[in-house]
Amino acid sequence: MMFNRPRPIDVTSRLWRVNETQSDVAGDGPIALLRALIDLGTRHRIALSVCSAAGFVLAALYAHSLPPTYQATATLLLEPRQSAISGGEGAQQTLDLNRADSELQTIKSERLLSAVFESLNLKDDPELGRRQPGLIARLLSGLPVFQGREGADSAKANSTEPGRASTTIEQADEADRAAFLNFMSRLNARRVGQSFVIEIEYSSSDPKLPARVANATVSGYTYQTVAFKEQIARAGTEALQGRLDSLARQVDAAREAMHAGSLPAIATPDADARIIGAALPPLGPSAPRESLIIALGGVLGLLVGFGVVVVRMALDRRVRSAKDLAREMEVRCLGSVPDVPGAEGVPLHITSPQQQKFVAAIRDLRTSVEIACTSLRNEKSIVIAVVGWTPGAGVSTLCASLAQLISRGGRQVTLFKAADGEDTRASADNLPAVSLAGAAFAGLMPEQLSFEDVGGVAVLPIHSRDANANLFTDFRNPRVRRIFEAARSRGDVLLDLPALRHSMDALALASYADAVLVVARAGQTTIEEVSESVQLLRRAGANVVGTVINRARGN
Repeated sequence: MMFNRPRPIDVTSRLWRVNETQSDVAGDGPIALLRALIDLGTRHRIALSVCSAAGFVLAALYAHSLPPTYQATATLLLEPRQSAISGGEGAQQTLDLNRADSELQTIKSERLLSAVFESLNLKDDPELGRRQPGLIARLLSGLPVFQGREGADSAKANSTEPGRASTTIEQADEADRAAFLNFMSRLNARRVGQSFVIEIEYSSSDPKLPARVANATVSGYTYQTVAFKEQIARAGTEALQGRLDSLARQVDAAREAMHAGSLPAIATPDADARIIGAALPPLGPSAPRESLIIALGGVLGLLVGFGVVVVRMALDRRVRSAKDLAREMEVRCLGSVPDVPGAEGVPLHITSPQQQKFVAAIRDLRTSVEIACTSLRNEKSIVIAVVGWTPGAGVSTLCASLAQLISRGGRQVTLFKAADGEDTRASADNLPAVSLAGAAFAGLMPEQLSFEDVGGVAVLPIHSRDANANLFTDFRNPRVRRIFEAARSRGDVLLDLPALRHSMDALALASYADAVLVVARAGQTTIEEVSESVQLLRRAGANVVGTVINRARGN
């Protein structure tokens, strides 16, 4: 019976190792990270499912809002360059990679593409015109500030009547230039690996236009090459009329094909290139890839959900599980009591699975406390104090359940009960006339106290109905110690202490206990509050052996 002489932590650390640094080696590595992600996904599966579903829906809406895009590809094979005059096989030049790159740049040149653009008369194509303002731009244009600016611009334009004609011409040129730039951005020419094959591809929302543009580009390249050879042949003095007629027919065929958006009707051997693949109208759109966009949207939604959960967990410091306390604190979590509505103690008969879980958790908690106090008991009675940081943590229910379970195990139990915020006897009018504070204030002897028998447990309130007794009682008084010694001589003692946040009486009474349990309510008590409770109790000389999570969900 060593009251007011707190025992060092070493006594309990022989069993629980609370003062030893735990090794983190087992928790490192990719396997531990994978387990943490799986556990995180399991605990927050509803939020992650909602985020993933939102990602799928938004991606599907975005994919359906995009216009379909059709693509067509024409293929061109470069051949050795022939003489412009003779056209014979003996006058062929070698073909190297440098020439292939040069011909590729020729196809991409503005001169060739502008000829194709004008021959197909694409400047009036609405798809290549100026892009319509987006949703944000349209919303901004509806604001009064931007409306006033537009009004000022229109007024300024009306005041300059002499220059209106020139302004209209400039705007038309800018529109044609914008259409041509859009046309160039939709056309792509590339080499196939390191070969002499060049692919010309065009994309458009019109299913017929890509094939016309790709074929017209091939024909334009053929026309440009043959026309150049025709000019050289006409300038030569040794040119034969038959050779000129052949080149002229090739030029006319290439020109007509370029304007029609097709391939030359006759062979063009002097084009130094052979068309090996004509562009055909596509059977279906090549973009957007709705399934890929929707899948990426779901993955993005899942990642956003994980990010939201991680940020929420970082900002939310409330205790959720025993792992949270073990990760943040060095004090062991001795038990986790599930949330069972209407549970006020251990029933005589178990009638539901929820009651069975509750009683099993109380039994496990009693076993953990017995193990933690093995070296302290030695066939003697022990004093156990249970305390929380704020009222409503369920300390009274927990103490009453522990007392009932110990009593039904064949031991005498005395419970010193505080007025918890959830107790129906919390009001001053309902408090019994005899209490620990009243007995200490009046100087009563232990044998003069009258304990209330509740289910085989001797119960005595800590605070009195008399406010003066509660204010002036010193719980460190030797008379309080004698009352505890008398109760301990009869059996185990449980102290249902008031909340630490509102009263220092809990610190004064906790020093009489052999073991102190700190109760944290799941989803309400923060880790900082539990840590501060442990520090306050230890500074007061109390022997904190562990924590208890009350009203835990998912058990």
